[in-house]
Amino acid sequence: MADIPIESIKRLRELTGVGITDAKQALTDAGGNFDKALEQMRQKGLTKAEKRGEREARSGLIGSYVHDGRIGVLVEVNCETDFVAKTDEFKELVKDLTLHIAASDPADVPALLEQEFIKDPAKTVGDIVKEANAKLGENIVVRRLARFELGQTT
Repeated sequence: MADIPIESIKRLRELTGVGITDAKQALTDAGGNFDKALEQMRQKGLTKAEKRGEREARSGLIGSYVHDGRIGVLVEVNCETDFVAKTDEFKELVKDLTLHIAASDPADVPALLEQEFIKDPAKTVGDIVKEANAKLGENIVVRRLARFELGQTT
């Protein structure tokens, strides 16, 4: 396929975080099929993300959310650098995780990662974290969480 539309290259680049050359190559390899190229890029990114899992993650954010004064959530999400912790993508991940915890009441972090993600039930919370890991290029770890509900005893 000779010509790949620049709009497709830009869109693939935005969704995956790869360079223009890599996005164009993925589209070329996929015969111009955007969905196929996106899936291939995500698979490559997730493979790299799994390798990053061995690196230490001690920066990050503690996210909080209070729903109607009745449910409160705290979650610690770690990454490798303060630079990534300050990005909008990382902040959005932390926010999404607090909303998920408030809505689904997971008992702990392993149970949280295996749950269907409330915003996209086709994916697990672990999938969302891996996707952020691939996009941001760092190891991301959901370290711990706490959920409080008014009137609920432990």
